[in-house]
Amino acid sequence: MKNLFFILCLAIFLVPLSFAATPKDTGVLPASFNGWQKDSAKNVISSDPATADPADAAVLKEYGFSDAEQVIYTRDERKMQVKAARFNDASGAYGAFTYYEQPQMQTEKIGDQGASNNSRILFYRGNILVDVLLDRVTAMSAADLRALSDALPQVRGNLSALPSLPANLPRKLYISHTVRYITGPVALEHLGVPIPAGLIDFNMAAEVATGKYRSTWAEANLMLIGYPTPSIAGEKMRAMQTASLPGGPFYFKRTGPIVVAINGNIPADEAQSLLASVNYDANVTWNQATRLNPKDNIGNLIIGIFVLIGFIAVLALIFGFAFGGLRILTKKLFPDKVFDRPEDVEIIQLNLRSK
Repeated sequence: MKNLFFILCLAIFLVPLSFAATPKDTGVLPASFNGWQKDSAKNVISSDPATADPADAAVLKEYGFSDAEQVIYTRDERKMQVKAARFNDASGAYGAFTYYEQPQMQTEKIGDQGASNNSRILFYRGNILVDVLLDRVTAMSAADLRALSDALPQVRGNLSALPSLPANLPRKLYISHTVRYITGPVALEHLGVPIPAGLIDFNMAAEVATGKYRSTWAEANLMLIGYPTPSIAGEKMRAMQTASLPGGPFYFKRTGPIVVAINGNIPADEAQSLLASVNYDANVTWNQATRLNPKDNIGNLIIGIFVLIGFIAVLALIFGFAFGGLRILTKKLFPDKVFDRPEDVEIIQLNLRSK
């Protein structure tokens, strides 16, 4: 009983210490930048996407949401509300940025990519998406937010790579801030893409990039649907062509593993011209030698052998003549002094005469 009582007392004493020793999660946002100080009393950190955005929590999960932090920064009498969502990789942060970006926004050089609408600034850097609401915009607001961007933790390697599919969207007649990068059916539905998720089939590792383009009549929607292989893309395009889709007519094309689809208020010739401007160009790393390696050329090897033999023969002649010449010169200058001295000569006689 005494031992049991001692163990219970020890456990009661150590449990509070273990909680006290556990470091508090500090989130992704810095404690301070450019004179702005974090208000720790109004700091919320959560791994629940509903805390970051209750209406689009499922969309954030599709983009690989990890955790989020909401905080208020203060400087003098000013306030700045900041929301930061961290994703598994930079592709997720980029996709979420395109999901929230609006056509009326202005481009901002903040982070990897930024946009603003009056006092609201949206940008991402690496795998972190930041949504800022200013109490008022000043001449130093952009510089302050660049300092905030520089203070964010960064990912390295493959986690920092952005998706390549949106780069295939043509730039001519593109309407700014309308690109959308989609990786799941919920975002596809919320953004009103006319091709249903069942036809796209995200279970086949599909990804979608969309954009709006100007036409003679009004606007057109251009969709790029990327698949792992060209054969899968061809099969999915044939299924889309035979399906009854809203918002037609549709124009389709396959280029490599990408299905290109256009619909909207656009003449047929302009649609075909827009389709022709999308061409998949694979990034190929050429690892085969473009010319024969000298080490693998048997002819060069044989020539090298004969050159080596000739070099050795020349060295032998040089050393032979040098040794022989030195001996002859020594014998002339010092006859019977160095070489062929009488005391060094031994004569073996054979007595062959008969007795």
